[in-house]
Amino acid sequence: TCLRIDQPFERLTMAEAFTRYVGVDLLAIGEDAPRLAREAQTVLRAGENWEDLFFRLLLERVEPRIGRDSPTFLTHWPAAQAALSRRDPEDPRVALRFELYAAGIELANAFEELTDPDEQRDRFEADRARRLALYPDQDWPLDEAFLRDLEGLPPCSGIALGFDRLAMLATGAPRLCDILWFS
Repeated sequence: TCLRIDQPFERLTMAEAFTRYVGVDLLAIGEDAPRLAREAQTVLRAGENWEDLFFRLLLERVEPRIGRDSPTFLTHWPAAQAALSRRDPEDPRVALRFELYAAGIELANAFEELTDPDEQRDRFEADRARRLALYPDQDWPLDEAFLRDLEGLPPCSGIALGFDRLAMLATGAPRLCDILWFS
């Protein structure tokens, strides 16, 4: 298959991708793992929570089908999957995050940074409570220095590009280890 880069890249929200490839309304389901499993016609495995099931469905049913003919931006991730990202002001159920896929490979991951230290603290504390419920004998302190550094931070975003993956695509290498320069 030849990857077309001479035309606009496809843009697909996570909700659209789950509707198209999983057959569920992801945003209507929310973080209800049993309902997601039922509507996706799959089994909720022992110990599997919503996040685990979400990623399993993403890996098994969505990722293999996107970015094949032309690169695809997979946008508007569930807010729960973007701990450091700003929520979409038009729909707070989703975050301003995207990943770029090409030829079945995730090339980049990006998001608009959450710069509100109070909201970030609330998220950190909620995440900490979830972890303590799972691992009561382990506690992780909040990153107070990070929270202080958010004070006055202007709107910003960041992207992580897998240059090794890009080189793999450019050279036609079938495996990542075929292009690693420092192996």
